[in-house]
Amino acid sequence: MRRTVVLLSIVALTLGSCGTKKKIAALEAQNKECQDLLNSATTKLNLCLSEKELLTNQVNDLKKNNSDLINNLGNLTTLTTKGAENLEKSLESLKEKDLKISRLQDALTKKDSVTLALVTSLKGAVGVSDPDIEINVDKGVVMISIADKLLFKSGSYEISDRAKEILGKVAKVVNDKPDFECMVESHTDNVPYRNGVLLDNWDLSVKRATAVVRVLTNTHKVNPRQLIAAGRSEYLPIVENNTVENRAANRRTRIIVMPKIDQFYDMIEKEMKNQSGK
Repeated sequence: MRRTVVLLSIVALTLGSCGTKKKIAALEAQNKECQDLLNSATTKLNLCLSEKELLTNQVNDLKKNNSDLINNLGNLTTLTTKGAENLEKSLESLKEKDLKISRLQDALTKKDSVTLALVTSLKGAVGVSDPDIEINVDKGVVMISIADKLLFKSGSYEISDRAKEILGKVAKVVNDKPDFECMVESHTDNVPYRNGVLLDNWDLSVKRATAVVRVLTNTHKVNPRQLIAAGRSEYLPIVENNTVENRAANRRTRIIVMPKIDQFYDMIEKEMKNQSGK
């Protein structure tokens, strides 16, 4: 009986030991499986972290690009605004230039009318209709040009009787405007001149100018303070001295009226009124 109990105990212990080994083996198997799962999860986690870092960097880059685009858009808007402002200013400048051009054109038209009125008035005051007497306006001065054949004999500085009559007409204009200054300017051709005390064309031109001044002052009572005598010799021809006709054209005396422009206003307005009433 006792032997039987011992045997049963041994069998029980053996059976119990076998069951524990199986449990341990099972637990070890489960542990390995969990370890494998953990390793796999760790690998996936690391991969996810790497992808997260990559995505984070991409997001940051996109944010920066977006910020840059916004800034560029703002700059572009600013540039576009400035461009529009500059364009508007340019258009305004063009309008101002067009207005100035229009005003200049009006002024030129008016100037032409004033010049015509002035020349007509002076011609009327001089009262001489002769192709050898020209009256025009140039650079703010009035020029009465008289061919020397009406004033002097060839090679002479003695004034003819016909010239005294013409100069009387000019003197009337000057005497009516005591604020005017007049320069008597004599020109010769290029033919060399020497006669007694006169050495050359300089002398001749000056003597002719002073001869005209003396007639204006002594005969026609022009105030000497209004007059200037100038000789230009042969050095300001209007045409080449290559023919008899051209040399005759270059021999001339100009009486240059040099007033302040406002001194002409009464004369101009009167003449323009006369023209408009026709």
